[in-house]
Amino acid sequence: MTTAHVSPRTAVVPVHAVWGAAAGLVGGMGMGVWMSVSRPVMDTAMITMVAGLLGSTNAVVGWLVHLAIALFAGTGFGVLLGRYVRGPVPAALLGLAYGVVWWVLGALWILPANMGRPVFAWNAVTRSSLGVHLVFGLLTGLAFFAVARAAARRTTTAGR
Repeated sequence: MTTAHVSPRTAVVPVHAVWGAAAGLVGGMGMGVWMSVSRPVMDTAMITMVAGLLGSTNAVVGWLVHLAIALFAGTGFGVLLGRYVRGPVPAALLGLAYGVVWWVLGALWILPANMGRPVFAWNAVTRSSLGVHLVFGLLTGLAFFAVARAAARRTTTAGR
């Protein structure tokens, strides 16, 4: 397994986790833009609903929470699925599937449960949220592939 050292005195971090974290931030940015403009219910932006996880309605808080989750989710993508990303098509398909998993976990379960709303409900918010989670997954998968390919090129070029 290829690894990237944080420093000589600390633990070793798997490179797929680092690549996944970067890819998750790319996916999170794309998803966050959509969530900032999408208002599926009562003229409320989805990003402010995310802020509700911390008891806030502030969009900046929503962005910070959202990007922290995207960083975590992207790291998970790299660790769990990174070894299966062999090209752009597998990256896109794995990313889309991973987005659906996070939609079920986040939009159908965690967010509504935290807000005192019915879990696993099909409504305007969960419908819109499915789209944004697919965007997250697609961008995360493709960004992971791009980062992994760039790293492979750099390693090949450095070895010459």
